[in-house]
This record gives sequence, structure tokens and C-alpha cells, in this order.
Amino acid sequence: MVNVLLVDDEPKICEFIKACLDVENYNTDVSHDGKTAIDYFDNNSYDIVILDRMLPDISGEKICEYIRKKSNTPIIMLTAKIEDEDKIDGFKLGCDDYICKPFNVVELVYRIKSILKRSLDLKETSSIKFGEEFELSKLSPELKIRGEQIVLTLTEYKILLRLASNPKKTYTREELLENTTESYYEKIDRVIDSHIKNLRQKIEADSSKPKIIQTVYGVGYKFGL
Repeated sequence: MVNVLLVDDEPKICEFIKACLDVENYNTDVSHDGKTAIDYFDNNSYDIVILDRMLPDISGEKICEYIRKKSNTPIIMLTAKIEDEDKIDGFKLGCDDYICKPFNVVELVYRIKSILKRSLDLKETSSIKFGEEFELSKLSPELKIRGEQIVLTLTEYKILLRLASNPKKTYTREELLENTTESYYEKIDRVIDSHIKNLRQKIEADSSKPKIIQTVYGVGYKFGL
């Protein structure tokens, strides 16, 4: 289910947009002012925000800045301001797209779909996820296990990344050493066992009964999720 936050002070426009998003089976929360929009955003999870630039209490610019300080949630800004400078200012604030009023709602829906697809593709390619239990970044040594951030050494990260990238494959110690360790000393294959032990202590619910990094006796290790 796609969750949308729609922020516009014109009820008729909101009704029309929401009706079109309902057809797409999107769940849409509607706010007609900035304060309510911020409350919605702080207490819910949204896949995209459609934001009017001119609101009665808090400007769309301020709300865009507020969201950007907290999240990378995509933002489409709706506005009656049509000058190029206004559009440029909108992008500088951090919006992902800019649509001038009056607009074609069918075009808006397709822009939403396009942005959501890019956002989803980025999420899928930038991390390795297994349910809610495991999320490992492909870009930096960042790991979240069972909702908790885990600090990894660079070597631990490289080992785990290699295992998680191909969970069906069993790696020998030599294969894990090949691109994960730097010093000559660490090229001794049994050193990998020490790294695995440290990893298990950090990431397993019970390191004596490992489920994430499994031993394949006589061969090496594999990813177990």
C-alpha cells in the first residue's frame, strides 16, 4: 500500500486528487494547513508528499525544509507560482518535482508513479533487506538488526556484505579472505574464524546458535536468512 500525504488549502482540489489516487489504491491523508501536515508527517510513514506552496499558516517552503531535515521522502510541490525562478527555488528547497496550477491530474498521477518507482528502485539497490530483521547498506558499513543499529569494522562489513549478497552460496575461508582483508597477517585463512566469531556476537540473537551466519562444516560459511 502506497501512503500519500496531500497538503493543499483548496478542499475541491484535494477531493479531486484523492479520488484519482483512490482509483490507484493509494492511501491518502489530506491536510488543508501546514500545522496539520507536520503533525501527520511526524506521526505516520509516507511514500510521497504532494505539497501546496501557498498555505494559510505555514508556507510550503517551510514544510519542505522541515521534511528534508528529517527524511528523504519524495515531495511534489504544487503551486500557482509559474516563474522559472520560483521553480528553481522549489528544487533548491529539496522538492523532487514541481507542478504548476492549473494542472492535469492524470499527469500528476503518472509523475507520482514515476517518482515512486525511482524511489523504490533506489531503496532496493542501495541495501540488502531480509524482512524487518536485517538491513545492510551496500554503500557504507551500516547495519540494522532487529531495529538496532550495529557498529561494524570495515573487515566485518566486507565479510557480511559478501555473504548477504549471495545467500545461497557457501564461501570457503579463502574466498572470504580474498577481497575482505588487507594485511598479510590477516591473509591466514583461520583469521576469518575470528572475524566471524566477532560478527556473530554483534548480530546473532544467540551467538551459540547462529542463524544469520551459518557454518558449513568442512567448507566454510553461508548466509542463513
